[in-house]
Amino acid sequence: MTYPLAYSTLGSPDWTFAHTVEQAAANGYQALEVRVYNGEIIPPTLPAAEIAQIRATLEAHNVGIVALGLSTRFNAPDAATRRQNVDDLRQYIALADALDCPMVRTFGGEPQPGSSLDEVVTWVAEALNECAPWAEQHGIGILLETHDAFARSEIVARALAQIPSTSVGAVWDVHHPYRMGETIDQVWANIGPRVKHIHMKDATQRPDGTWQLVPMGEGEVPCRAILARLYAEDYAGAISAEWEKKWHPEIAEPEVAMPQHAQVLRQWMAEIEKSG
Repeated sequence: MTYPLAYSTLGSPDWTFAHTVEQAAANGYQALEVRVYNGEIIPPTLPAAEIAQIRATLEAHNVGIVALGLSTRFNAPDAATRRQNVDDLRQYIALADALDCPMVRTFGGEPQPGSSLDEVVTWVAEALNECAPWAEQHGIGILLETHDAFARSEIVARALAQIPSTSVGAVWDVHHPYRMGETIDQVWANIGPRVKHIHMKDATQRPDGTWQLVPMGEGEVPCRAILARLYAEDYAGAISAEWEKKWHPEIAEPEVAMPQHAQVLRQWMAEIEKSG
């Protein structure tokens, strides 16, 4: 089995959505993960005519949308702010349904002054439990990412342990647990059965401890070993190449990054399949 390849639109923030679809198809991607839409973070609602145009563009190039990348998070001590994020998440779920997109990604968030990580974990669990029936009704998965205060998979696992719905799972962004010191074995033990999507990206650590994103296979994140583990565990989702050009304008242009990620990931998958 060759995993479907997706490309996150974070990697082409200055391209129109239509051009991104066109280039994804040209480079052999089966899907997009839509975080940026025509230069901006995708909003929770779009006009019906625009949804129809998106669907037509995707169909014309035989490309799907594998996930919507949201900015929703549930870390605010203020209950009204958390409520707004719950409402936004519900709207995004409906939008995903309209776009034939099976998943939405959410963040947990960082603790704010006066609150603790334990409280944030509880708030995240409460919010996702509230949204789970809506997600089930629409046939959409809600995925909590290994990101921000939830960069360690053990924190994601603490939240998911309080959420029984199978509509709620995890995105394994491979960089963040690695930079937090977690091994592949630890991540899989913590969240493996609930991992429904993968953000694959490579990076190297600078002398000052910060990280530099680099082309796939040229950094220290064990991306190939993670891919091999996914095969061994019969992971059944997609692999999304996440090149964060939107947040790091100094990194390579999408004309370079899009084909490079696809080429390396396809090569690794062919090698793993052959060896297995």
